[in-house]
Amino acid sequence: MSDLHSIRATMFRGGTSKGPLFLAKDLPRDKTTLDAVLLAAMGSPHRRQVDGIGGAESLTSKVVIVSESTRSDADVDYLFAQVNPDSPVVDYSSNCGNMLSAIGPFALENGLVQPRGEVTDVRIYNANTDSIIVATVQTPGGRVVYEGSSAIDGVPGTAAPVIENFAGTVGSKTKKLLPTGKVVEIIDGVEVTCIDVAVPAVLIHAESLGLRGDESKAELDVRADLIKRLDDIRVEAGRRMGLGECGQLVIPKPLVLSHARRGGTITSRDFVPYNCHATHSVTGATALSAACVLRGSVAQKITGMALGEKYAVTIEQPSGFMVMDVQGMEQAGAMVLMEANLLRTARRLFTGEVAIPARIWSGDGKAQSVADISEGITF
Repeated sequence: MSDLHSIRATMFRGGTSKGPLFLAKDLPRDKTTLDAVLLAAMGSPHRRQVDGIGGAESLTSKVVIVSESTRSDADVDYLFAQVNPDSPVVDYSSNCGNMLSAIGPFALENGLVQPRGEVTDVRIYNANTDSIIVATVQTPGGRVVYEGSSAIDGVPGTAAPVIENFAGTVGSKTKKLLPTGKVVEIIDGVEVTCIDVAVPAVLIHAESLGLRGDESKAELDVRADLIKRLDDIRVEAGRRMGLGECGQLVIPKPLVLSHARRGGTITSRDFVPYNCHATHSVTGATALSAACVLRGSVAQKITGMALGEKYAVTIEQPSGFMVMDVQGMEQAGAMVLMEANLLRTARRLFTGEVAIPARIWSGDGKAQSVADISEGITF
């Protein structure tokens, strides 16, 4: 008998991220055992994740767990886990919009969803944020295709488009667009906007931090003073947003904003949170795009956009651009998000089995679904 235990997995590139997708029924239900299994599979904690399949940075060390949904408004349920290279903590506090682009293809190829015509809408319930995202996948001839002419910055070449609609993600963790009840407020001497669309985020103007705003990832990552100040601001923002102690979490997400310089709408640097994102998170882009039309927010003061109109918000990020279609309407004196669509691409890289030490696998309490696993997790 082998001293290794094998678990079925499919490795995907989803947007500008990468990681394995698992069926919930192939994983343990107990959270402590699940955490140990995911850490072992990815090779954490270790800077290079040499003893696992992790990609040695946070963007390529992400885990997705999927099951068929019993909800009337969803086709599949999805649980996201951030497994960072140098941390023994598995973080379930947030969603990942980049990896979300892989869920539709995975669900179709695993028989969780049946193709419906040339394109198939897959309704995805994200357990981390208690929200529904609709992903539109190309399915000509009843099969998933990955080749296509769509390109996204941060990924070489082109691929088939996956359109993600995040309009249903307002109040992802706090159930409020503005968790503190304010459009702007002061934290650590700087004006910020605390907003919750797809992910809780704290938006800060670069100038208030002594930055231009268009610095490279390399320039920002060496600024220990800046990283520390941003962390202090986001932890206090998390407290004010009702998220509790966020010191060990990736939320709320700090976004540093400035005017566009290359023909876009706005420049953003997304922190994850202890270094600058190499591109930009989808969830952060969603929160930012909504803020671009929210009257008086840090972002809207830069863009000058208004409610009622539909915009293509072009975010200038370290590796190029990210474009999100957004529209907000005013109803009863508050903003209602009508549309928040983003084009991503995905590619299946391999399907097989991940081997972990058998001593980690308890052998009992196997999960039946994402809902089964989620019962043991505090979001």
